[in-house]
Amino acid sequence: MITYLRQLLPLAMVAGVWFAAATSPAFAAADISELGDISKLRDQQFYIDKEARANPLDFLDVYDPLEPMNKRVYAFNRLFDEYVFLPALGAYRFVFPQFVRNRFQDFWANIGEIPNIYNSLFQLKIERTVVSSWRLVINSTVGILGLWDPATEWFEIDRANEDFGQTLGHWGVGAGPFLVLPIFGPSNLRDTTGLVTDYVVEKEIDFLGVREAQSRYDLGGWLLKGADALNQRDINHFRYGMLGSPFEYNKVRYLFNQQRELLIAD
Repeated sequence: MITYLRQLLPLAMVAGVWFAAATSPAFAAADISELGDISKLRDQQFYIDKEARANPLDFLDVYDPLEPMNKRVYAFNRLFDEYVFLPALGAYRFVFPQFVRNRFQDFWANIGEIPNIYNSLFQLKIERTVVSSWRLVINSTVGILGLWDPATEWFEIDRANEDFGQTLGHWGVGAGPFLVLPIFGPSNLRDTTGLVTDYVVEKEIDFLGVREAQSRYDLGGWLLKGADALNQRDINHFRYGMLGSPFEYNKVRYLFNQQRELLIAD
């Protein structure tokens, strides 16, 4: 019974948000275009251009009191990526054709609408809350549990990108010291706090029971963990050494910081 109620909670939350927004005078004037164009934040060329225009000293202007430890973790991540993650990704891409991987991507993106909804709401971004709620409803039904993304393809409702780190930043919480997390990569104290918070909240809401299944230490749980990790690496086009600089760590640190500030300001 508890598991069943948890699965209904996200849809109940969506319905409540939608009802509140629909009965609000502000909703009558709501326009998806008001969300602005954030496509540049997903464009790799945007960061290459930004690097080219930056003052070389800007790369040093990031608070990083734990730099020696962070560089060791960064080196570990580079080795892990080269000898574990990328070979596993190669096998993953060999076994599953692009069509199947697209279904995985859409499924996990649909699960990710849950933090988009509550974080948009926490930031009082009502239009974005409604948009993310609509996406969850459309893709969970018409899109068959999120295996397809008709919200984008048919209705041109673009996906937002909100997390609790952005919520904290929206309300003025500073980034704190830069951190490099094992496997996860660049972060900071604020965003690491947000990462943990989102994990706990998603596990409590547990849309479709996925997070509970992932938390198990049986074969199914490990397969779900692995599928989630490989999907995330599949859609992340970053490769160590791609910047072609001996100061790669400093540049990655700077570009990560810039990306997060742009997301918070969006």
